Amino acid sequence: MTTPTPPPAPPARGRRRAPSRIERAAGRAAALQRPRVLLALLLLLALTCVMLLDGYLRAEVGGDQRVRTGASASDVPDDVLDGGPILTFPGGEATTVSVPDKTIVLTFDDGPDPTWTPQVLDILEEYDVPGTFFLVGSMVARHPGIVRDLVEQGNEVGVHTFTHIDLSYQSEARVTREIEQTQLALAGAAGITTTLFRAPYSSQTDAIDDYSWPVYENLGEDGYTSVFIDTDSDDWKRPGVSNIVKWATPEDGEGASVLFHDAGGERSQTIEALPKYIEKMKAKGYTFTTVSGAMAGQRPTAGAGSEAGSGPGDGLQAAHRKATGATLYEGRALVAAVAVAEWTVPALSAGLVVVGVAVMGRFALMLVLARRHRRQRNRPRFSWGPPVSGPVSVIVPAYNEKECIEAPLRSLARSTHPIEIVVVDDGSTDGTAEIAESLALPNVRVVRQANAGKPAALNNGVRHARYDIVVMMDGDTVFEPGTVGHLVQPFADPTVGAVAGNAKVGNRRTLIGAWQHIEYVMGFNLDRRMYDLLRCMPTIPGAIGAFRKAAVERAGGMSDDTLAEDTDITIALHRAGWRVVYQEHARAWTEAPGSLRQLWSQRYRWSYGTMQALWKHRRSLTDRGPSGRFGRVGMPLVVLFQVVTPLFAPLIDVFTVYSMVFVDFRAALLAWLAVLGVQLGCAAYAFRLDRERYRYLLMMPLQQLAYRQMMYLVLIHSCVTALTGGRLRWQKLKRTGEVGTPAGTG
Repeated sequence: MTTPTPPPAPPARGRRRAPSRIERAAGRAAALQRPRVLLALLLLLALTCVMLLDGYLRAEVGGDQRVRTGASASDVPDDVLDGGPILTFPGGEATTVSVPDKTIVLTFDDGPDPTWTPQVLDILEEYDVPGTFFLVGSMVARHPGIVRDLVEQGNEVGVHTFTHIDLSYQSEARVTREIEQTQLALAGAAGITTTLFRAPYSSQTDAIDDYSWPVYENLGEDGYTSVFIDTDSDDWKRPGVSNIVKWATPEDGEGASVLFHDAGGERSQTIEALPKYIEKMKAKGYTFTTVSGAMAGQRPTAGAGSEAGSGPGDGLQAAHRKATGATLYEGRALVAAVAVAEWTVPALSAGLVVVGVAVMGRFALMLVLARRHRRQRNRPRFSWGPPVSGPVSVIVPAYNEKECIEAPLRSLARSTHPIEIVVVDDGSTDGTAEIAESLALPNVRVVRQANAGKPAALNNGVRHARYDIVVMMDGDTVFEPGTVGHLVQPFADPTVGAVAGNAKVGNRRTLIGAWQHIEYVMGFNLDRRMYDLLRCMPTIPGAIGAFRKAAVERAGGMSDDTLAEDTDITIALHRAGWRVVYQEHARAWTEAPGSLRQLWSQRYRWSYGTMQALWKHRRSLTDRGPSGRFGRVGMPLVVLFQVVTPLFAPLIDVFTVYSMVFVDFRAALLAWLAVLGVQLGCAAYAFRLDRERYRYLLMMPLQQLAYRQMMYLVLIHSCVTALTGGRLRWQKLKRTGEVGTPAGTG
């Protein structure tokens, strides 16, 4: 043994100890990572906002029935209840205007719709007839091109709220927001605003009641003209073309504001009825105009290119105002944001369908291969070859492990397989090496080195190992007595260069520990059975793995090029032509992170290190032999299921919430429960294979809601770091030493 290095002198009382070089470096690394964490969160927030915007825009439109009936109208002036369909407030006094005799104002509600509105415009253009379209703001934002065509054709537009909501029971702020958002949408789509308004679910003026009257009064004070109807085609009921034409026809040559719909449902009957109606009314001597034309007493037919109802020299309808300044630019920004949402959400939806199919396929593949793996390993005649009984070297890298170094060493001392134990102290400052020596355990050697990192410590351990097979473990991991014996048996096959063991979470009594326990059993060990059969194992866990010394040396040793030296060396062994297998019976109990902060730090390093290793060995995609097999089978599986699908996974949850709020709550909930059921089934089978207690699965629903989201954010953070060229340093986790050899394991 080497001479112990005395510990550093304690700081003088009353003086603050200066931070060490490692602490300063860690502080700088943490400071550099904060912007990347923020960027990762902002990316997810942006996507969430895009989906919320899309959901808000897709609020259901249709079913023009009244929301309430039988309300009092005592506050509504009689002149309004008995007046014409156009309500204005010149000088603050309510005034109604009737459509002149033998004149029709064609009004269309709920558009624009990409299917029906263009057909309506074609009919109006063919018959040289104008229309007044009361547009829903969300539809305007989604289909701005149709609105531009509508206005350029000489038609008039009005506000029909942004989400087609009954305004009677809404707050004044909500009413204002519905109107202003629609005006912004019009400004962004066609560069105009309008003074015309029609409330959803409105009909004739005699239907105004005490609930809705304040809305019209307030809007009138703001300069809006509210437009009602004289005759209703009831086309939304789809009563048949003849009834639509009949119900839209006024009596005795009276003028009328007539209601049709160009959106909000299936409107083929409207499209068929509209030409017949126009021809019928023209045959009766009627002319057609807009709301503005009716208010001006104009009767001549006005169609595309007509100046009837135009403003003073600007070519606009009288109700239209040219949008300028902030209104114009805010409107354009709204339309642009909606365009992003209109492209993003369908693309993400399609992507998530692919991801969902891939994830379900992965579950199925894991179950099938895990079952085959179990049958193969449990066959009475299955054998790796002659029993491996020779001594092996166990390397224990240690850096400031004073809390937990004793338990691993004592567990190794009880090993039923002959071993030597090489503790490599990586410049510890807490007396770790002294503790290891003071135990006076047989076959234990302590090798000291200046702090150089875990890969260097492992390489140093390999150099000091006396035997051809080396077992590597973490300084916080506890082995069962038979672990080493099980772990080294596959080396009877001369093609095997490394063996992955079965890592277990030892501190599973806490909620965080239980969640990680589920993850280890289901995610890690079930995966390893699959990769074992496919002969493309991506990672030998740092907590428990065995290697041929010659294989490690031929692969170049443990590299510090990445933060995932275990993944790096595993892939390097594949590329060197060695076979890597999984031995589920070799169990090790490791101390998992005990806090969310430590867990984030560990998984961040794992995720980023895995990306580094995959990129480092990207040339395996074109290699031959075992290297090519890993490159063309293992690497795509790792990228797909450890990087790509987890990146989309948060969006699946966001889409679930989106569907619950905006689509169908029950269907979305059932779909989520179905996926959870599949995951529970896979987890239960994994627990059965590992002979674990099922009671931990009771925590799985909560794990899906909380823990899983954190893991996704960690991955997003890692991807942002990789894309921005960041470089992480190894971050030491705080250990408690609470993991001991489980009872009943011998």
